[in-house]
Amino acid sequence: MTFSIAARCPDTKMVGVAISSSSICVASRCAFVRAGVGAVLSQNVTDPTLGPAVLDALAGGADAESALQQVTAGNDTMPWRQLLVQPLTGESGVLSGREILGTHAEAQGTDAIAAGNLLADAKVPAAMIEGFEASQGHLAERLMAALEAGLAAGGEAGPVHSAGIMVADQEPWPVVDLRVDYAEEAPIAGLRDLWTRYEPQLADYVLRAHKPDAAPSYGVAGDP
Repeated sequence: MTFSIAARCPDTKMVGVAISSSSICVASRCAFVRAGVGAVLSQNVTDPTLGPAVLDALAGGADAESALQQVTAGNDTMPWRQLLVQPLTGESGVLSGREILGTHAEAQGTDAIAAGNLLADAKVPAAMIEGFEASQGHLAERLMAALEAGLAAGGEAGPVHSAGIMVADQEPWPVVDLRVDYAEEAPIAGLRDLWTRYEPQLADYVLRAHKPDAAPSYGVAGDP
């Protein structure tokens, strides 16, 4: 029901995730990022508490595998969970429980990890890593390319209806948090359109948080 990727940029220190699913509002439940710490995805039969818990463990000094062990120890629901962990530094980690739905697979790159369940093809995560590594630019652009590569490789076994990208930079909030929460068709194309529109404005919205008197107007009603 999901294919996704968590990644980092060693140059900018950004961390981020991209995800798509047949389920409604997938990014609202499954995507987690924290500046200076890492990126986590909690998917399959979702438990949204797992993402923040893994990030807390990473922030406390654990590596990816240790963080997974800390969070999942004694949790009898883990057979239904799939967790991806990409720290800002160190190796990535992944856990896929024995009750994961349908065809499922994982793939790891130098700065990214991808996985999915109910996939049309077990090669989808590897295609996402290839798409990420072949891309350039802002981390969100590279995540978008990975998501499109996963879709081109078959994506989910059935049609997808939601998609999202989330990226943390130096701010305490995600500087990119774009979602298509539900679309009958082509949510990934809709997400691409959102990113294309948002990218030129991203830095100005960060500026608004720090220097509102210096931030440009976008011509909306009441904004001179």
